[in-house]
Amino acid sequence: MAALYEGFTLCGLVSEQNCSETCVQGVERGKDGDHVVVTDSGRCVTVYKVSDQKPLGSWTVKQGQVLTSPAVCNTETGEYVVVIDNKVIRVWKDEDINFDKVFKATVSADVARVHAARDVEPVVLFGRGAVRLLDSLLAAPQQPIEDVLCEEEVIRWSSSVVEGKQMVVMFSTEKKGDHFLYLQRFNPNSTQKYRLETEETGGHPISFSATVRDKNINLLYLYSNGCVYRSVMLMQGAPAEGAQTLPRSLLLSLSVGEGELASAGLLSLDEAHVAVVGVPHPSAGAGKDYLCIWNTHFQTLQAGKEMTGRIFGQLWGYTGRLYIPHGKSLTVIPYECQTSSLAAALGKLKQSGSEGSRPAVPVLSWNSLLHGDAPQPQRAIRGVETRKSKMSRKSQAVPALTLDQLLERIKSAPEEEVQREVEAYLNTASASDLQLAVGHMASQLVARSQSEPSFYTHNALVQLVQTRCLCHSVCPDLMMLALEKKDYFLTQLCLQQFPDIPEAVTFACLKAFISLPECDLEAVNVELDSMSFMESLVSGSSRDETQQNGFSPVLLEEDNCDVQISPSGPERTPAWLKHEPTCPVGLKQAALLNEILQTAYSESFLLPHLKDLSAQQVILFLRYLQFLYLKCSQDFGSQSSGLRSPTIAQIMDWVGLLLDAHFTVLVMVPDAKELLAHLHKYVQSQVRLFSELGKIQGSLQELHKFKPSEDVGQYSIEVIELF
Repeated sequence: MAALYEGFTLCGLVSEQNCSETCVQGVERGKDGDHVVVTDSGRCVTVYKVSDQKPLGSWTVKQGQVLTSPAVCNTETGEYVVVIDNKVIRVWKDEDINFDKVFKATVSADVARVHAARDVEPVVLFGRGAVRLLDSLLAAPQQPIEDVLCEEEVIRWSSSVVEGKQMVVMFSTEKKGDHFLYLQRFNPNSTQKYRLETEETGGHPISFSATVRDKNINLLYLYSNGCVYRSVMLMQGAPAEGAQTLPRSLLLSLSVGEGELASAGLLSLDEAHVAVVGVPHPSAGAGKDYLCIWNTHFQTLQAGKEMTGRIFGQLWGYTGRLYIPHGKSLTVIPYECQTSSLAAALGKLKQSGSEGSRPAVPVLSWNSLLHGDAPQPQRAIRGVETRKSKMSRKSQAVPALTLDQLLERIKSAPEEEVQREVEAYLNTASASDLQLAVGHMASQLVARSQSEPSFYTHNALVQLVQTRCLCHSVCPDLMMLALEKKDYFLTQLCLQQFPDIPEAVTFACLKAFISLPECDLEAVNVELDSMSFMESLVSGSSRDETQQNGFSPVLLEEDNCDVQISPSGPERTPAWLKHEPTCPVGLKQAALLNEILQTAYSESFLLPHLKDLSAQQVILFLRYLQFLYLKCSQDFGSQSSGLRSPTIAQIMDWVGLLLDAHFTVLVMVPDAKELLAHLHKYVQSQVRLFSELGKIQGSLQELHKFKPSEDVGQYSIEVIELF
């Protein structure tokens, strides 16, 4: 998962006359991760301390002079370097006040860019493709500069990457519609040239981002048609004659709407996440500019933020912050990316119930989707067909429509007809067709429901969710629409079956559920397994005194973590566990809250949202978690009943989340004093339980080291004594 946090304005931007369209030439890393060097499109260079949001120093060139390359910081010397009027290089330090008196050198050819990286010497890239180390150039400013590029070949982008002390300068060029990539290496000095493939649709590269991973250069580049490609090159490669075709692989194909992208930018955040600005958001209307983070491994949109004002297609990123000029300001937006894995892309999964508690998601062959191969029958799909076979035969008599025809019907047909035609399509469509069509149908139904308040097809949306071919990323507005329509049955189904629900949506569901009066739920249908669990929990008898799997709460109540032998009988049970709890919410409301407890989440992303709960809502939710913990501790069989139910670990995780978010408020509320004391005992009990389990695990590991396993046949009983 990835997240974009609340941003702030670093500085205002003023567009000067006779300058380029953008107001910022560059935002470069300063002497450390909290400092940046901002060069505007005219005459000023400013150093900012980002955490303080204030400038530390600013330098302006004379009237009539223009900055032609972004200023960079040489971390080895603490000096700044900038190019004025293409040929004049200025070098200065923080303590230099009079910019006219700092070091100046005039070179013999136009400079395109100066590149700097941490702990290496800056390099100068000339407009005709030659590269020089800064110190050697300043030692002889008028040395002759060779031409590397052909006639009419122009540099469009340049950057540098570093591995250890080895720097590679990269730059792309254009000549009569053809695009090339150059790699300039040092030690030994060599230049390598690649030809970028042209698109059949006429697209051309508009933004690049280069990083080093595993001693290889990873280059991402965005084409004007929305395609994001990746190419991998060696840091130390042998030079080759002529221009080779650069091998590439398609990572993303972003929708750009009508026409092509004019001003868009991308930035590689890590090996699996890329930030894109200026590309339309998949679910937003035309004319809106967004900053988005995409997961390239799983082709999913992870986070998005609308940017007001004009976007110039520029994007920089350092130490967990993105820098974006838009409108008349330069905005800093903190971000966070988790290590990419399937579990991370889908959320921090907390579901640990039986296999049957959550229906399996059908996984179809990519060959069947891309090449039309016959799909293999899936058990999950057969389950869907079984449910559909129970539907009325009247729906099957409706003539089958193609997907395009059905989508057009959804836009204008009456509600009853739409539901009937969607049902008929689901009855007749193949498994591979469903995988691709369900998202289109759901998005169209949601879009019409949002634009036409009187239109809402509950049954059709429920059927689409029950196909298990739908997820939140495919139709991001579905759950919020269900909450708006107070369709809690559909919301519950989504919580059960969507593996990629964002934490903001999970919190919206929680806030809606915790605020529901019981009278509003009388006519609401709730999924049967969740309701059956709550009915059994509330009406179940008190636990017996039998220890199950060695668990004994009284032993964990002792101050000493070492297990001691205690007398048997009623006196063994602690007072807080003898208490017979009552459910503070209604059964249906409790069933809905249970779905929240079992939903995937990441703590760092969910915790900021939980701060928006009121104190009374937090106390009510904590009382319900207290009720669940006591009942699950007393009724050991509730965890193995096969019904959808939260585990004790999930309950305690949510207790910790709520206390972290609201502890300062809770300690000031008199009603919460006794509740906090009880919760402290529950947490203490769990900590001691896991402490004892840790001791057992350590003992077993030591035994495994000293006593190698022996081949004892197919069946054996072995007794291990722990002293």
